[in-house]
Amino acid sequence: MKKITLFLLLLSTYIQAQYSIKGHLNPPKKHSWMLLYKLEGVKQTYLQNTKINATNKTIAGAETTVGYFEFQLPADTKKGVYRITYDIDNGGFVDILFNKENIELTINPDAPQIGVNIIQSKENEVYQNYMREIAARQYKTDSTQIAYIKNKQQNSKAGYSASLKKLNEIQNRYLKKSEGMFAYHFIKASKRYNSNTIVETYDEYISNALSHFFDHIDLNDKNLRNSSFLSDRISDYVFYMNFATTPKEQDINYKKAVDLILSEVKDIAFKADIIEFLISQFTVLKNAVLVDYLFKKHFDSLPEKHQNLEFKNKTLAEMAAAVGRIAPDFSWEENGKTIKLSEVSGSSNYLLIFYSTECPHCLREVPQVFDFLKNNSKVKVVAFAMEEEASTWKNYKNTLPGWHHALGLGKWKNEVARTYQINATPTYFVLDANKKITSIPETLNDLKAVLKQLN
Repeated sequence: MKKITLFLLLLSTYIQAQYSIKGHLNPPKKHSWMLLYKLEGVKQTYLQNTKINATNKTIAGAETTVGYFEFQLPADTKKGVYRITYDIDNGGFVDILFNKENIELTINPDAPQIGVNIIQSKENEVYQNYMREIAARQYKTDSTQIAYIKNKQQNSKAGYSASLKKLNEIQNRYLKKSEGMFAYHFIKASKRYNSNTIVETYDEYISNALSHFFDHIDLNDKNLRNSSFLSDRISDYVFYMNFATTPKEQDINYKKAVDLILSEVKDIAFKADIIEFLISQFTVLKNAVLVDYLFKKHFDSLPEKHQNLEFKNKTLAEMAAAVGRIAPDFSWEENGKTIKLSEVSGSSNYLLIFYSTECPHCLREVPQVFDFLKNNSKVKVVAFAMEEEASTWKNYKNTLPGWHHALGLGKWKNEVARTYQINATPTYFVLDANKKITSIPETLNDLKAVLKQLN
């Protein structure tokens, strides 16, 4: 009997040592499942899923249907930032702090970042309240500063000082309140730089924000590393704080920004993650200059075991047809001869169009391009038709005389179309005399604007 009692006691202790993350979706909408991830560096690791069950609950005196969910976590679950994804199709999620405590919350899917209500969790309650208070006061402080720069009203100076004092009081109060907590590290790193006295010009204001951006952010803090905090701040600094008026100046600013950040990161594994993160962001922007720069200066300098060659090869393939690249070469048969894109000559600019005779939008738009360029001798056109079979194209190409016509069978699976990452038709590439891609206009109006500016 003693052995059985001891076993039951140990089992009870184990069960009680588990943690739960539970709550409600209000309204539940059409969401059926929730996924739980742990954030690690700039990546997320899947942990488990749970079904969202419709249940009735009294809210503000009225009974309504909400979606109930619950995750059970083992006793050895590590502290960190966890992501609850409630809208799998559209990526709707909420990030929460976990530090050995049960968590209960309600989520409004229509406004997740402002519609999260913490019911149980000291860590998340303190951090959420801090973010709300500090954001409101920072907005007031910034507004007073900007108003002074615009109008130079002397009463703004007193207003700025008073607001700054309250801002510092909020920061210090929550630092004290969160001592010993996981949230403390995020509260400490969230402090923004604010000049002790009001500044006179907008340039000075921006300069201060840039030079002091990382004053309170430790890029080597392990508590911050496994969250979206650092990647969000890095993204803000690189892509929003370092604005320039010309593409060339913008790329110079980008390079300075990424060099500064990566020079501060000491952990090699985390640095590799940040490099991949930045390359991915510039890939989305189709910025071949920065992708190449990050690979050559930073990625290739990593120890071999931290170089993700699969990522590199995939990225470079995706960027093969980006602005700044020489257009990938291909050939086609025309009037009994084999012609290569690289060998087409006689013009200072070229327009490469990917279209399909099975695309109604193409059949409306491509003739407009033809009419627009009818009297333009500065641009030669190569029209690449993505088709399942050739019969319709053979007749259609005759309506566009003077253009080069290439046929790509297999449509979306065509090798040339895949090299150029074509996922919609029509897609336009504007090339210079050397076949370097100078623009990838998204719409017909964008294309016309680009063509008008060509020499």
